[in-house]
Amino acid sequence: MPEADLAKLRINRSEGAAAAGAPRKRRRRVLWVAGALLAVAAAGLALRLTSAVAVETVAVTTAYPSQAHTVLNATGYVVAQRKAAVASKATGRLEWLGVREGSRVKAGEVIARLEDRDVKAQMEQAAAGVRVAQANLEQGEAELREAGRALGRSQELLAKKFVSQAAHDTAVARHEKARAAISALKAAIAVAQANHRAAQVAMEQTLIRAPFDGVVLTKNANVGDVITPFSSALGSQAAVVTMADMSTLEVEADISESSLSKVKLEQPCEIQLDALPDARFRWVLHRLVPTVDRSKATVMAKIRFVDSDPRILPEMSAKVAFLAREMPPGERAPRTVVQPAAIVTRNGRTEVFVVKGDRATAVEIRTGAKIGEMIEVVSGVSPGERVVVRPPRALRDGSKVSLPAK
Repeated sequence: MPEADLAKLRINRSEGAAAAGAPRKRRRRVLWVAGALLAVAAAGLALRLTSAVAVETVAVTTAYPSQAHTVLNATGYVVAQRKAAVASKATGRLEWLGVREGSRVKAGEVIARLEDRDVKAQMEQAAAGVRVAQANLEQGEAELREAGRALGRSQELLAKKFVSQAAHDTAVARHEKARAAISALKAAIAVAQANHRAAQVAMEQTLIRAPFDGVVLTKNANVGDVITPFSSALGSQAAVVTMADMSTLEVEADISESSLSKVKLEQPCEIQLDALPDARFRWVLHRLVPTVDRSKATVMAKIRFVDSDPRILPEMSAKVAFLAREMPPGERAPRTVVQPAAIVTRNGRTEVFVVKGDRATAVEIRTGAKIGEMIEVVSGVSPGERVVVRPPRALRDGSKVSLPAK
């Protein structure tokens, strides 16, 4: 066989080795590509887990069911229907003051006293005048009795012609004069007693008494101040204290003329006081002042309370909600609410994202009725927690979040 033909039959080992190594290189390349893809996916997942999602948050708060039945809102102030600036009709120096701000007093209770030595002396003088007048009456009555006896003797003597008619007439005149003196002395006693009563009134006016049951709001004078009814003198005071009857507290609120059709007498109201923001109080519309304030185009409404509370004080600012109906006891308690934009439904779960620190946690909730613009949350979150509003689709349970700068 020719040598050329034998050369064709010879096995080329280098080519076989190259052909066998090609599949291994391809597998190695595939593994490298898969590893790179896995690394990229892992990096993307890690980036997703570690990068912050920009979100906005709102607070879970409370609301009252009455907000859904409010037909009109107004603002006003708490006032006392019965209020007095307690003063004295007399003029004098304040000698004793027995109350201070916040003191509770009863009607007729002495709360202050003026210096009364001069008035007391006048009263004692008047009492002495009464005693003098009574003594004069006793003396006059004795003289009347004596004149009566003398007249009797004169009549007997005249009958026997032992005395003249002139002497008898003198006895008659003396008796009539004594009897007339009795009337004058009785009138003098009445005058003396009247003077004594006037002195007693003047003495009573030095005692400043509470006109009704109430609480002292302000103290306007101190011991040593001169009290005068008109406070006309420099440095003098008219009212000693200002007091109010707390059982007559009411809210005065202005209602627009255009809104009068929404309210009526005895309509239930709910009051929120700025000083007690977490409490709601039941009141009713008691009366409307029958005149319009033309400068504001409003009518004043006076609202009285149903449930009294010792924390309510005069001059507190109040927000009034006029209700369409009376709220039953079960609907007077506050409810936990959240904005509807914070609630999402994913995988059949109703949930919100609660933000704690820099992480958002998906919390399943159970919702209730709509209260105004809010949704009641029966369970899942508590007032004060912050939740994400309008959660982005990229937000997941445990995602890191970033809040907008304040």
